[in-house]
Amino acid sequence: MPLALTAAVTVVAFLTPSHLYFSRFLVVAPILAASMWPVAETVAIGLLAVAINVLIAVTVGQLSEASHTYLFTNVVIVGVTAASAYASHVRQQREETLAQVRSVSETTQKVLLRPIPHRLGRLDIDTLYLAAAAQARVGGDFYEALETPHGIRLIIGDVRGKGLPAVGVASAIVGCFREAAYDEPDLARLARRLDVSMNRYTTLFPGDDLEYFATALLAEFPDDGSAAEIVNCGHPSPLLLRAGAVREVDPTAPSPPINMGALLGGEYRIDLLPFAVGDQLLLYTDGVTETRDHTGAFFPLTQRAGQWDTDSPSQLLEQLHRDLVHYSHGRLDDDIAAVVVRATDERGT
Repeated sequence: MPLALTAAVTVVAFLTPSHLYFSRFLVVAPILAASMWPVAETVAIGLLAVAINVLIAVTVGQLSEASHTYLFTNVVIVGVTAASAYASHVRQQREETLAQVRSVSETTQKVLLRPIPHRLGRLDIDTLYLAAAAQARVGGDFYEALETPHGIRLIIGDVRGKGLPAVGVASAIVGCFREAAYDEPDLARLARRLDVSMNRYTTLFPGDDLEYFATALLAEFPDDGSAAEIVNCGHPSPLLLRAGAVREVDPTAPSPPINMGALLGGEYRIDLLPFAVGDQLLLYTDGVTETRDHTGAFFPLTQRAGQWDTDSPSQLLEQLHRDLVHYSHGRLDDDIAAVVVRATDERGT
């Protein structure tokens, strides 16, 4: 575009009367170049503009009568070129910094939200993650699924807050889950261990203990295909999709969020959920249900889920993503995580 602009100004300057001084518009070329070109190319387009202005003055201009005008234009072009070169240098530095930040965030996401296999045991699994900070690519929502001696164990959660502090909290919880999921005999003890680990983590931030907690939902799917077990730690209730019907799986008794057990008291309680072949369970964070339309109304997840005609986790999440974007007109302003598991009658290899 800088070259095209320079060529256009040059043609117009040669085709119009010299007293109109269209060559003054050559000063725009280095400004435009600074927004997209490196420093050397920006300086080169500025020097080209000076040369063209001199050529115009010599060939079609009234150099003897208006030499001060062409001289002043060249001085302005040189000054603007110098400023544009500096702006180009600053822009390149910021682009390099942004590239490094993106690289770090992508590495963080691979560690925190590693790709979950699409098949674990007798379960088909798929995931969806959308960070509120688009450039960060990772936020405070998290999930993990592991094949353990106790069956497939899964966690999905939402850390209070956003940005890098939330990422640190999510990393601490996921790291503890990846270790404890293999050791603890039941989900209640696993949830308690996560709570203790999170409490230790918050001691690194004196005075802010209450600022760091997370809602979470733990699920266990035994290899023998019996009922799934669920511990809901203050998290949105998952949806069970069975034979075209949809229902919320509410806990029979509340369990405290992670890192709130000592403050709120109470035990972590296990609920049993019949989970037959063909059933699908949608686990999600509150970014889904708190998505709003232009009137401020919340996304009606249960109602929309009843309209989906899907027979696989990937198709279900594609429909969910599409509906969220359409409902919010593309303005998703909160972290969103969702996991779908589907029971099958064959064990994966």
